[in-house]
Amino acid sequence: MLSFTEEIVLLLLDDAKGEFVALPEPVFGIVIAGAALMDLAIRDRIDTDLEQLMVVDRTPLDDGILDDVLKRLGMPAGDLNIAQALYDTVPYVDAYKAQALERLIAHGILREENGRHLWVFRTRRYPVIDNAEQQEVRARLRRILLTDEIPDPRDVVLVCLIDACRLLGFVLSDEEIEAAVPRVVQLRRLDLIGQAVAKAASEIQAIIKFAAASV
Repeated sequence: MLSFTEEIVLLLLDDAKGEFVALPEPVFGIVIAGAALMDLAIRDRIDTDLEQLMVVDRTPLDDGILDDVLKRLGMPAGDLNIAQALYDTVPYVDAYKAQALERLIAHGILREENGRHLWVFRTRRYPVIDNAEQQEVRARLRRILLTDEIPDPRDVVLVCLIDACRLLGFVLSDEEIEAAVPRVVQLRRLDLIGQAVAKAASEIQAIIKFAAASV
């Protein structure tokens, strides 16, 4: 089973172009950080309430991404809320994204190619070899968003992350998105980390929009 970090990286890839979808870098960072925190929460390493994020178990998980995040949480010592944990994790997400890509390549889901963007900047492309995982995740999300099925905690997490990215269009049509708004709001309330990710991403999007309008 893929981790949340791997799943969100996979969902953020355009499976035809092998490139990441256009998303402001700060938002991308918040979403990857949120995925890592959610991985820790579902593995019982952290817990949250409305005010605090608490590390309840520092036992390593033999996972390079999660062990690094876990090591950094709460350092220096003191009270930590979810928003602080997200922003404290963001500076390291490039390394986490690279590790997630390496794992997806090792799983045989992606392959790595060198390419050129505008014939000047050297880039890396990650075409999807086997999109079964990607399609399975999208099918799960569609089912949860378009029915009254009781959601699995993993699916609640992914809905929160995709909603924060404003990328529901990757799994739903415009008409379906409009109809699913109450369901998204309902699911977002079930996960405190998801709420914090959505709030931080929305604030960043608003700042970027304001900055662009001011130029």
